[in-house]
Amino acid sequence: MSLSQYFATFLPTIEIEMRRAVAPSNDPTLMAFYGMLHYHLGWVDADFKPAQFDSGKRIRPVLTLLCCEASGGDWRIALPAAAAVELLHNFSLIHDDIEDGDPVRRGRPTLWKVWGSAQAINAGDTLYTLAHMALNGLADYHIPPERILAARQRFDRACLVLTQGQHLDLGFESRSGVTEAEYLRMVYGKTAALIEAACGLGALVNGSDLVSHYEDFGRELGLAFQIQDDLLGIWGNPHVTGKPAGNDLRNHKKSLPVAYGLDRSEDLRRLYAQSEVDVAAVIVELDRAGARGYAERLATQHHQQALVALEATLQANAATEALRELTHQLLNRTA
Repeated sequence: MSLSQYFATFLPTIEIEMRRAVAPSNDPTLMAFYGMLHYHLGWVDADFKPAQFDSGKRIRPVLTLLCCEASGGDWRIALPAAAAVELLHNFSLIHDDIEDGDPVRRGRPTLWKVWGSAQAINAGDTLYTLAHMALNGLADYHIPPERILAARQRFDRACLVLTQGQHLDLGFESRSGVTEAEYLRMVYGKTAALIEAACGLGALVNGSDLVSHYEDFGRELGLAFQIQDDLLGIWGNPHVTGKPAGNDLRNHKKSLPVAYGLDRSEDLRRLYAQSEVDVAAVIVELDRAGARGYAERLATQHHQQALVALEATLQANAATEALRELTHQLLNRTA
């Protein structure tokens, strides 16, 4: 199958698995409780009426299924892990939106903007719990207990590193600058660790001995993905990205281009020290410092390292080719 055929096959089954994990209760007092989750996931509108909105790319669960098949397994056995990974990712998005004050995600008001921070925090906590419960579904596919335990341990480790990365990201906002090494540690936790786990889990539930190679692939892909996200957060078209223009700069985020520019430009340090950031002036100074070109080169470097890790699996099959194609697409994405 081609990559597009894999997506056409995988996405409906991932959707079914996720809907099963976030199934509403028959208790009418909990309609809003589940409705908020379904709103964030793009399944209902703000009145909880069924609708189909942008629900994200579902890249992480697709990677889980592709790595399962690429390592020689039946992708279906990894569906609970794929759903768990996507639900965990969405937990982090709900909390990120609150912590960053982002009013819009995927072209719609964020959950906290509609129902308030307290309810949004609770909704995020719910998705975190449901992600773990979804992983328990591996037992339905007759995965050996010791393998399920290993998957749970791997998943929990990713959860911890994910929150550590967010802690560092929030802490960077009040600092005048960060080093590239500090930045890479932060984005490993914030983004790459979950993509690393998504890939590794696909091979792990299959019982493959290639788990470390798929994790290396996922880690490098995750770093390239986040750097590209940093670029889009500054130079991307908000009508395409679905995110407010310049919001990362207003929040004093120390993305890679900003970290690079702050280390090289006194004018940028002065601009970024202001409580109200002049977004247009900051972008001009970033361009003058060559920050965009540097970030693009580093994203390409991690992209190449991801391909090297994929080659190290020595697997030659359609799923491996699809992983290679997806890697190229993610580097060149516009949203």
